[in-house]
This record gives sequence, C-alpha cells and structure tokens, in this order.
Amino acid sequence: MQQLTSPQILPLLLLVISNIFMTVAWYGHLNYKSAPLWIVVLVSWGIAFLEYCLAVPANRIGHAAYSAAELKTIQEIITLLIFAGFSVLVLKEPLSWKHVVGFTFIAVGAGFVFAGKS
Repeated sequence: MQQLTSPQILPLLLLVISNIFMTVAWYGHLNYKSAPLWIVVLVSWGIAFLEYCLAVPANRIGHAAYSAAELKTIQEIITLLIFAGFSVLVLKEPLSWKHVVGFTFIAVGAGFVFAGKS
C-alpha cells in the first residue's frame, strides 16, 4: 500500500482517474446531442471540477518525483489512452490505423522526455 502512495505512483493513479472525468466532461455529451447546450456546459463544468480536484493534487504530489514537463508528458499519454478507450467503448467510434500511428508518434516523442532518466 505504501508504494501506491509514493510520489512516483500516486500521481499516475490520480491522473488516470482525473482524465476519465475530463474525457467524460469534454466528450460524454456527444451521446446527448438533444440536450440544450447550456445544460451540457454546466454539467461538464461540474464534472471538470472533479477532474481538477484530482489533477491538481496529482501534480503537486508528483512534482516531488517528476519535473513539470515530465508530469505534463505523462498526463498527455494518459489522456490519449483514456480517450482512445472512450472513443471506441462509449462513442462507438473506431480508431483507424492513422489514429494508431499518430498516437504512436506522440508516445515516441514522449519517450524522448524520459530518455536517459534513471
């Protein structure tokens, strides 16, 4: 249990959960296109508030183990993974080979941020 609360692991878990909330806030309404836009915005803000309640501590705690650039890179990779799953499972929009190649290039670029880190 102590490993889960370490500044290396806890931020990752918090970022995964926060990204689930943010993906739902940004894209979940696409399945409810008949809902008035002002309601969608208010509901999305409420969901995004929960995301911030997790993302801010994730970055505060994670900064003990990672640089700000590394935290941002981790967050972006998590975002792509969460979005890819959400797109396929919730929105029922398949990812094409072009999406996979593009996401892979982003992941390779992220790898350079951590290259040489012990």
